[in-house]
Amino acid sequence: MALGQDALQALIEPVVQALECELWGVEYFRAGQRSVLRVYIDKTGGIDIEDCQRISRQLGSVFDVEDPIGDEYTLEVSSPGLARPLYTFAQYEKLAGEHIDLQLRFPFEGQRKFKGLLKGVEAEDVVLVVGEQEFLFPFESIEKAKVVPQF
Repeated sequence: MALGQDALQALIEPVVQALECELWGVEYFRAGQRSVLRVYIDKTGGIDIEDCQRISRQLGSVFDVEDPIGDEYTLEVSSPGLARPLYTFAQYEKLAGEHIDLQLRFPFEGQRKFKGLLKGVEAEDVVLVVGEQEFLFPFESIEKAKVVPQF
């Protein structure tokens, strides 16, 4: 990838905001022979197909000029959905009260995966309640996390 993750987000975010949406997250990965750039967007009231199409067209135009990736890739623009991945510290704060699956970069007490209630954040830590125990995980120690929808 020609641009780093932060630079890519910095290129995408103003486009998404100009179209009255919020940039939820960006993923760039290899899928077989091609690469995929997945852009998650959100807004109050939810995202519809027209929002995804508008942002995809606008990002396509910007990427044609800027060429941020350099290789062939597929651009996907979508809602993060109910089982939304969490990317930023602010998202952990915003989604307090939700159940989440969390995976750490390195084991803590012999395990890397935890499932529990996201209590919120404290200083630089994410607070997760698992059963009767409360854990504080430094944000930087979290590899990935996603909401577990409750029905």
